[in-house]
Amino acid sequence: MICFVSLDFFHRIRIDVTEVQIFIIIMHLLAVIGGPDLWQSMIPVLNVQVKLVPAFCTVAGTVFSSVNYFQVIFTGGVGKNGSTIAGTSVLSPMLHIGSVIVLATMIYKKSAVQLFEKHPCLYILAFGCVSAKVTNKLVVAHMTKSEMHLQDTAFIGPALLFFNQYFNSFIDEYIVLWIALVFSLFDLIRYSISVCNQIASHLHIEVFRIKTHATHSNRHYVS
Repeated sequence: MICFVSLDFFHRIRIDVTEVQIFIIIMHLLAVIGGPDLWQSMIPVLNVQVKLVPAFCTVAGTVFSSVNYFQVIFTGGVGKNGSTIAGTSVLSPMLHIGSVIVLATMIYKKSAVQLFEKHPCLYILAFGCVSAKVTNKLVVAHMTKSEMHLQDTAFIGPALLFFNQYFNSFIDEYIVLWIALVFSLFDLIRYSISVCNQIASHLHIEVFRIKTHATHSNRHYVS
């Protein structure tokens, strides 16, 4: 679920991606140290279970983020006629994020073999790779002030699952899910390497290799 939750945490706010990841790591460490009993225990003063604290924090963060987002939506961006700097609508990221969520929900609901219930980790990883690439492209579009097109190879994996269900699952959905995961992961890695190479080329630095410089030194030996 972390892959899905991290979809909207790329904006430059005080609580950013790094802070959210640290918070999730702390939660996992507490779960390892305390076990299930830790989350069932009661907080003395508040008289609530510990497991409700992350839920309250999530709701509070959602409300806070939603208020900021709706302020931008209703007031418009900093570009011309309330658009973004790239000249696109402030609602344009909703198409990309919404497409991932809608496809994940539709495939989950229409699966005849209960694909999500039987293979939740595989399912979340497959769509997590898709959402990760979409998020990365949104970050790049935001930082470079450029437009992002809706057509993307990241949606090929979910499209395979969708059309397989549309044609009455003539291929085993479990196999198609594996194909979608491998393709989405490969596509994410390919895009990440491409972005790193472009940044390295612009900055004239080496990222994935160490460039060796041949040095010729004249040594004089005294006999």
